[in-house]
Amino acid sequence: MQENRNASFCQGGTGAQNNGTVCIDTMRVLDCCRDRDCFEDQRVYLTACGEQILANASNVRTRSANLLWAFVGVDEVPFNCGFFQVTVRYYIEVDFEACTGVGRSQTFKGLAALEKNVILYGGEGRALTFSSSPKNTYCSIKDFNTAGDNDPKAIVETVEPIVLGTKVSDCNCPCPCSSTEYHDIPEGIRNSLGDELVLSSEGTRIFVSFGIFSVIRIVRPAQLLVHATDYSVPDKECTDATNNDNPCALFRNIAFPISQFRGTDAISDQKPQKPGGSCGCK
Repeated sequence: MQENRNASFCQGGTGAQNNGTVCIDTMRVLDCCRDRDCFEDQRVYLTACGEQILANASNVRTRSANLLWAFVGVDEVPFNCGFFQVTVRYYIEVDFEACTGVGRSQTFKGLAALEKNVILYGGEGRALTFSSSPKNTYCSIKDFNTAGDNDPKAIVETVEPIVLGTKVSDCNCPCPCSSTEYHDIPEGIRNSLGDELVLSSEGTRIFVSFGIFSVIRIVRPAQLLVHATDYSVPDKECTDATNNDNPCALFRNIAFPISQFRGTDAISDQKPQKPGGSCGCK
């Protein structure tokens, strides 16, 4: 047992500082892509109160849009070994302002659902991975997860959506044809606005066009050999926090936030990066 504990195929060398090669368990990026999506004329679902305000409004504008949550799913592509379809559905909270009288405005919120699909290479690994859990004991299993497959994991990075346009349409007139209906919105998302959404309204509808930048990558667990050194103790000593009663003296010690006044990132000391990378982004 002693020999088994000390013998490790991951250790690449020994020395006075124990420097060498060590084995780490991490997530390896197999494929990734970036995209700018324009979701044109997407229907925004309102609550009963929001629909009443919209029906009596003479003019409506979109004030802001915030990403509430995103569902990310991975499905294997048939007859294409190693490739997977990544499905991303964004749920966006939209804040509106409506003119309901002379010099009078009311605000209301709505919910939009946007969906996109991409195909990325995710490898062909078939090994099943299990890990220990403090909740599970030898005689009692509280967290039982059936390992039916070994699909890779998809990760989506995005920023807040950009509002590109707003349209109001009466259902008696032709509604925008590019809009897709999503009636399978999760309950937690439906109740996020404080009131139940009306998903089958026959009254006036509102449509918003969104622009979203995103980076999608697909990863799998991997064991990698890396060069490592011992943990080093910092040379810098900690500075005690002082309770100074003079606020101006404390303010003078704060560095001036130059970056907050630039207003643009057009000027940068960094050299432009060449397109592409080891993970396959273009």
